[in-house]
Formats: sequence, structure tokens, C-alpha cells
Amino acid sequence: MPGIDDVARSALQLPEVTEGVRYSHRAWAVAGTVFAWERPFSKADLKRFGDTSPPTGPILGLACDDLQDKESVLAQATPGTFTIPHFDNYPAYLVALDEISAADLEVALQDAWAAKAPARLLPS
Repeated sequence: MPGIDDVARSALQLPEVTEGVRYSHRAWAVAGTVFAWERPFSKADLKRFGDTSPPTGPILGLACDDLQDKESVLAQATPGTFTIPHFDNYPAYLVALDEISAADLEVALQDAWAAKAPARLLPS
């Protein structure tokens, strides 16, 4: 199972990616636009889980092109990918790093990068 340092290594291999801090947590941006970030649960998030146990371990937020893209990603039901009410109507989803494979994480990071990368960086 990948960890946050694995996310950093993979993200920083993509063109024009920098690492920074967003809301006191690590984040990765392409050409100044964040596409991946650490996203621990807030107290309100945890309360919304009710009797259901939330995913454990590090949580990563990943950007999507739009809400249709988000729905497509979630419909694939890749282990570890999910959303929460806080992300309703927002083009991003969450990844439980303890549940996703390294290969699936790599693809998800590349897709999130492509969602925010300027056109000049995308393959033609």
C-alpha cells in the first residue's frame, strides 16, 4: 500500500509539479494549480460517517476535470476511491491510501495532473 511519500515521489515526476502546503498539509500543484493534496477528515467529516467506520490511514484528495469525470471515476469502483458530502458538487474525490494499489494510485495521480495541467503540457 502506498503512503504519502510515495504520492510525493510519483507526483514530482510529472512535468512542472511542485510540492507545497495547503491547509497545513502537503499538496502538489502543476503550473501553480493544486491537483493532489493530503486530506485528513475533519471532526464534521467524522460525525457524518455516523455508525459507519471511516477509511483509516492517510487520505488523498484528487482533482477531476468536472463532475461528470468525478462520477466516472467513482463508477469504476477502484478500491480506495470514494467521496464524502463535503465534496458534493466539487470536481474532486478522495483516496484511502491504505486501500488503493500502487498502480491504481499512479493512474489516478496522472489523471488528476492532466485535469489541472495547462494544455501546453498535455500530449497532443
